[in-house]
Amino acid sequence: MKVSICCITYNHGKYIKKAIDSFLAQKRDFDIEILINDDASTDDTADIIREYEKKYPDIIKPIYHDENMYSKGVTNPSGVYNFPRASGEYIAMCEGDDYWCDDEKLRMQVEILDKNKDISFCFHAAKVENLDNTFSPNLIRPYEKSMRITAKEVINKRTHYPTASLLLRSEYMKSLPQYYFDCKVGDIPMQIISAKYGDAYYIDRVMSVYRMGVPTSWTASQFSGDYKKKQEDYYQNMKQMYEAYDKDSDYRFHSEVEAAKKRLRFLTYVNVRDFKNILSKRYKNEYKELDFRERFFIKFEYFLPDVYNLVRKTALSLKK
Repeated sequence: MKVSICCITYNHGKYIKKAIDSFLAQKRDFDIEILINDDASTDDTADIIREYEKKYPDIIKPIYHDENMYSKGVTNPSGVYNFPRASGEYIAMCEGDDYWCDDEKLRMQVEILDKNKDISFCFHAAKVENLDNTFSPNLIRPYEKSMRITAKEVINKRTHYPTASLLLRSEYMKSLPQYYFDCKVGDIPMQIISAKYGDAYYIDRVMSVYRMGVPTSWTASQFSGDYKKKQEDYYQNMKQMYEAYDKDSDYRFHSEVEAAKKRLRFLTYVNVRDFKNILSKRYKNEYKELDFRERFFIKFEYFLPDVYNLVRKTALSLKK
């Protein structure tokens, strides 16, 4: 077994077929398995998965929960339910509401990891498919060319790595530390834990699609209720994760961890539009890291809030 594709689903009935089809469409000369963890979906997600399981019993290996485990505190189901049963040399990630859009994806990534034992994981660019009528970039392209990314850069990265682009070495995901399970998100811990063992490699090619605005996603859940409090809770949770990682990695990346924590703090201020902190001297370097578009809208909203709100309301109504 070369690749274990790990997929978590919850009420992804509208999307799961496209995800599974994109896994099965991969051109390959190696074995794969598709490990799906369905967290007690209340729509037809589980029924759709069962149809595929009957058709591809040697490839598709699901777990169906009777109770929703996320509501019981399991925030990183991949590490709890999928990674332990993965028999592949590598683990590929893709949640049930995302999908792959290039049938050469796995072959290219496997080739890189096979040839470079000091590369701990591989990732690539992704297209953004926006479902919620918000304004967001339509491409996640962390770097402008294919290249090796140092472990220090992975830990202190200035940009997002698409989760559905990750191909990880299974050996590093088999004995995850407690701070991974305590963290509210799984993608960043996976990446920095892998970075303890080597650099990463980025392929400058769009090979997956990230669906933004899916109602059941973790990101969408953050916008319900007290958003400001949720952002603060998220920061505190991630801060604890980074500090535990710092100790776990024998402080080899201490300056990178501190910089990552500071950037995360700044980005939560951006999310809640805390202009006092956003525009303070303390975060001038982090502010400069934002792209021109983001800086423009921050200044627009800060100096002309009424005009900004009118323009935004009008633009959103036209986008619907």
